[in-house]
Amino acid sequence: MTASVPSRLILASASPRRKELLASLGVPFDVIAAEVTEHEAADADPREMVRHNAALKADWVAALHPDATVIGADTTVFIDRTVLNKPRDPADARAMLRRLAGRTHTVFTGLAIRRRCDGLKLEQGVASEVTFKALDDAIIALYLSRVHTLDKAGGYAIQEHGDLIVAGHTGSLTNIVGLPLEAMKQLLTRAGLTR
Repeated sequence: MTASVPSRLILASASPRRKELLASLGVPFDVIAAEVTEHEAADADPREMVRHNAALKADWVAALHPDATVIGADTTVFIDRTVLNKPRDPADARAMLRRLAGRTHTVFTGLAIRRRCDGLKLEQGVASEVTFKALDDAIIALYLSRVHTLDKAGGYAIQEHGDLIVAGHTGSLTNIVGLPLEAMKQLLTRAGLTR
């Protein structure tokens, strides 16, 4: 007798980038954004913060849909022992880009999978490094004129005009975008949803 695997997969995130990345794995899913208040202190441990927020989102949606497999994810940028979340306004985005200019920072993502009906709980953290080019105010202004950055940790998106600001990266590129697909695939396989 084989146990039936719940077929419904839910992404507990309103992020269009995560939705696009997850869709590229070819697994059908629904999107239900978790209505939670994320922990976003500038002095937080970035690994712990993204793990906590990913679990918070997955748990919230899983409580409403106990038979579904729910994915929670959270991404942040870390430099100078400081977490850079989404900018408050354009001036904050400018300040973040100035801070990152000519330097290397770390992008952390926490992943959480929850399935209430069988008690499944999986978690994983992924880190990548991004090195920025030296940026002057004109390049920063040009970048901000082309990319809406207020919904992006660190005030930038590597996949949107990244050639203007990014010199290079190490580790998972999809992690920097917001959903590390290599780790996501492994977790979905462990959850019995992909082979």
